Parts: sequence; structure tokens; C-alpha cells
Amino acid sequence: MRSSNPVFSRRGFSRDNGTAGFSTAPQAGGAAAVGTQANPYAQPGAGNPYAQNPYATNPYAQPDVQGAPPQAPASADRMTMDDVVMRSAMTLGTVVVGAALAWALLPVSSSSYGLAIGAALIAFVLAMVQSFKRNASPALILSYAAFEGVFLGVFSEMFNSRWSGAPFQAVLGTMAVSGATLLIYKAGWIRVTARYARIGMAIAIAFVLVMAVNLLLVAFGVAEDGGLRSMGPLGAIVGILAIVLGAFFLTLDFKQIQDGIAYGAPRSESWLAAFGLTMTLVWIYVEMLRLVAIFSGND
Repeated sequence: MRSSNPVFSRRGFSRDNGTAGFSTAPQAGGAAAVGTQANPYAQPGAGNPYAQNPYATNPYAQPDVQGAPPQAPASADRMTMDDVVMRSAMTLGTVVVGAALAWALLPVSSSSYGLAIGAALIAFVLAMVQSFKRNASPALILSYAAFEGVFLGVFSEMFNSRWSGAPFQAVLGTMAVSGATLLIYKAGWIRVTARYARIGMAIAIAFVLVMAVNLLLVAFGVAEDGGLRSMGPLGAIVGILAIVLGAFFLTLDFKQIQDGIAYGAPRSESWLAAFGLTMTLVWIYVEMLRLVAIFSGND
């Protein structure tokens, strides 16, 4: 899996160097090492982002309670939940700081809008560069977060100037969606399987393609009032679908973090986990902000 962008795909924790048994193939002789677990994602066919799960034959996994995933031995070089939380806090904190500074220093004006669009484009480029890099780059990820924050600050201030309090409501909505998704995932009501991921990704790709066509139609004056992204009922339906897709991407994030910790991913991979979570939460926030504005009407 190559990309952390919630629009395109999820990037796993695979690497080719086999650090400490991470992404390591079983030894010659046919049988997998003791304590390994069958690949929960592996499916035949090209294009499956889960077909090459680097954790499926982890020779360092230790058997635990029957039915539970094998646990990697403790090591200072292994990713832990604390690492993920810390890196996520740093990345999201950078987004928040960038947004606060942009809100405070940049007035609502055409020049600010232009700056916001420029920041969004830079953030997109940085995200794509990181998505296709073999190793996590903290500087690149934090730079992405800073530019994304500038965009969100101006974008949020613009909405707040017309729909007072909309950004605060969007933050609460994002927290509600994220918390509910985590609770549902932890309760086992959602199982992240290869089929689940394929269906979700197919819907997501179709959604992005339709939105791209809609953008072109609006740009050339074929579709009026934003087309599918209007501020009316149709726009609300599209916004709700986008938020549901964001929740879907969160479940993939949670599963990859869980697998990375269980199978002993290197600590540096926690930056990729934070990167993916940040992009997904930004996606949900932007869609939630538009949805709040739609429901608020023209007041």
C-alpha cells in the first residue's frame, strides 16, 4: 500500500529491509515459523492493497491466548500505541497551530483565499511525496500539517464569517464521528477484511471521480450552484456520503495501527500512522463543516 491519502488508498507498514522480523518472509523449508498467523487479508489477484501483508508470516510473533493475534516481543525499536498517540498529537497539533495563526493573522479577503488555495496545493504535493516515499519523513509530514493548517484556518474563518459557530460545530461533529467509529471498531462490529476494503475503496474511487467531473462541469459553467456540491439537499446527501467514507478510512487506519503494533512494526512507522489519521480527520472536518453550513441555511 503506497498512499496515506484518504482519497486514494491506505499505506501499510511494509518495508523491504525486514527490520527485526518486520516484513520478513518465512524461512526455507515450507512451514511458517511457530507463532505465525494466517494472513487475514491475503487474496489472489492484482491490485489488492492487502494481498502482501508483511505481518502474515512474522517469525518473531509469540503465541498468546487462543484466537488472539500474536504479540511482538517488547523492544525499544518497535512501534507502540504511545508512539502513535504522541506522533498523532504532534501532527494534529501542528495543524491546529497553523489554523489558529491563519485565522488570527489573515482577514477574510480574496488575497487570503488565494493564499489558502496555495497552501492547500502545497499540502497536497507534500502529501503525495510522502505517500510514495519508502520511509516516513517527520519533517515532510509536519510541513504538510502546517500548510494544511493554514488552509483550514482560512477556510474555517470564511465559513464562520457567514455561519457563526460552524467551525466549532464541525470540530464537535468530527470528534463524534471519530469516537463512534473507534467504539464500533473496538467492539468488533466492523471487521476490516480484504473484501470490506475492496468494496470501500471502489466506492471511494468512484466518489472522487464523480467529484472531479462535477468540479470540471462547475468550472466550465455546465453545472450551476456547485452541482453535486451545492449548499442544498443534494449537497447534504453528498456530504453525508463523504463523512461515511471518512469513517471507513478511519477503520482502515485503526486496523493498520493494530496490526503494526501486534506484529512489531518499526517505531518510525508511527509517523505514517499519524500521517494517515491526520489526513482522514481533515477530510471528515472539511465535510462536516460544509454539512453544518448546509443545515444552517442562509442565515
